[in-house]
Amino acid sequence: MSERNPIPLILTGIGSIVGTVMVLWYYGYLHFAKPEDALLLSDFTMLKTIPGEDYKVSLEPAAQVAQCVDGVLVLFDTQQKGLTGVLVDNKKKAVRCMGEETPQEVR
Repeated sequence: MSERNPIPLILTGIGSIVGTVMVLWYYGYLHFAKPEDALLLSDFTMLKTIPGEDYKVSLEPAAQVAQCVDGVLVLFDTQQKGLTGVLVDNKKKAVRCMGEETPQEVR
């Protein structure tokens, strides 16, 4: 009886795993999160509106634009292209929105 050398089998297994991870990462199915991915975009404060009472806001608009996507308020930064995020409260709960709905695919 001849014994098989396990080293080629081990190298093939490791190569297969590394190759699979690289292909998944290349096509966008795998994302390695970086610490800057979870950075705070900006601090926001809610101004409570009371009927008949005036409040003051700046005439200059904020650098973020909000849009309702699937019932969640998503912020898009106008200064740093590609920087988007979901508006959350201090307990990391997503702020919901009403109104615009994202159109669904018609099949």
